[in-house]
Order: sequence, then C-alpha cells, then structure tokens
Amino acid sequence: MNQKVVSTLMMLGALALLAGAASMITKWGGAPYLYCVGALLFVAMQMIDRYEGNDFVIKRLRRQQLLGAVMLLVTGVLMFVERHNGWIATLTITALLELYTAFRMPVNNNRTYITVLC
Repeated sequence: MNQKVVSTLMMLGALALLAGAASMITKWGGAPYLYCVGALLFVAMQMIDRYEGNDFVIKRLRRQQLLGAVMLLVTGVLMFVERHNGWIATLTITALLELYTAFRMPVNNNRTYITVLC
C-alpha cells in the first residue's frame, strides 16, 4: 500500500480516536462507535507498517507499539461494557506506550543508519 495513503488513514484514525475519547466526557451515545472506528483504522495501519530488519531495540519497540495497538482495542471494548471510567486507565497506558515508541524509534533508526555508514 502507498505510504501516503497509510499515513492519511492513520491520521484519520487518530483524529477519530481523539474525537471519540473527548466526546466520551460528554456522555454522547455515539462516542464509543467513533472511537472504535478510529481505533480500527489506526491499528490496521500500524499492523501494515512492518519492520524487517535485525535491530533488537527496534524489534522491542515495535512489540511495544503493537501492545499499545491492542490496548487501543481493549479501551474501545471497555467504553461499551463498563459504566465507570476504567477505559481512561487503558487509554493512558496506551498513550504512554505510543508516545515512548514515537520518540525512541526515530532515534534508533538514525543510530542504525549512522552505524551502517561508518
């Protein structure tokens, strides 16, 4: 799949995730549906993006990223099932995992690139 299409769909999924999570605060009935559509888009695009290299650190970061993707789906289920705010805990953990991998992966990719050049 074209990288531009993947990036666009991932961005649309992220926007739907944000809108769904924010509208859960207002107790709007369609919020979990909007969140789940965004989660499915975001997770599907993350699953399409693969790492085929041999760097152990990037493989570990990729596994953490996939764990965060699964937790996005768990958060969507909790939005439907649970009447309390337990979904906030899984969403917070997911956000921390995604934030950590978003900052660490480019650093390790550049380090690997520099090592290969030397």
